[in-house]
Amino acid sequence: MKTISLFARTSMLAAPLALATGMASAGGISEPIAAPAPAPVPVAPPPIDLGTDWTGFYAGGQLGFGRLDSGAIEDDDDPEGALYGVHAGYNYDFGSIVLGGEIDYDLTNIEIDTPEADVESVARAKLKLGYDAGAFMPYITAGAARVETTDDLDGDTDGAFAGLGVSYMMSDAIILGGEVLQHEFEDVADNDGADVDATTLSLRASFKF
Repeated sequence: MKTISLFARTSMLAAPLALATGMASAGGISEPIAAPAPAPVPVAPPPIDLGTDWTGFYAGGQLGFGRLDSGAIEDDDDPEGALYGVHAGYNYDFGSIVLGGEIDYDLTNIEIDTPEADVESVARAKLKLGYDAGAFMPYITAGAARVETTDDLDGDTDGAFAGLGVSYMMSDAIILGGEVLQHEFEDVADNDGADVDATTLSLRASFKF
């Protein structure tokens, strides 16, 4: 009797398991379906910085200060005064190196007491060699200069100059900068021994075309 009872219990437990197995085999219980992986989203490459292009014509004005030094000047203090003028030039950017040429013209209010003379103007023809550092361009410059003086030193005198400068491209059209130049003029107004050195410091603003 116990054997029959045990057999009945086993049959009752096995029946649901067999039923579940049959349903799974017949597709009654669905297997989980894996969701497809999302498609990769294309990422735009970062913008390429092409740097600052200094190539082009420019023109503008400058305002500065000048001082003279000469054994021929008997003033107690070295003559000095303001200068102001205009400039125009062209730069070509080779990548890291910038080559340029420029002309500028300054009027001055520098006066000499002994000998009595006024420095009326200074004109320059420049060559420039710069380094493209992005928005900044440090450069060296040199060239020829002509100074106009009056009274006891009346005449035009040719000389030379060299110096350093830096330009900052504030925008595609506006350039700001500064420049220090050292000039040498010999025998000013054809006076033997009247050699004059001049140092100028100027701030500049230009419009780039």
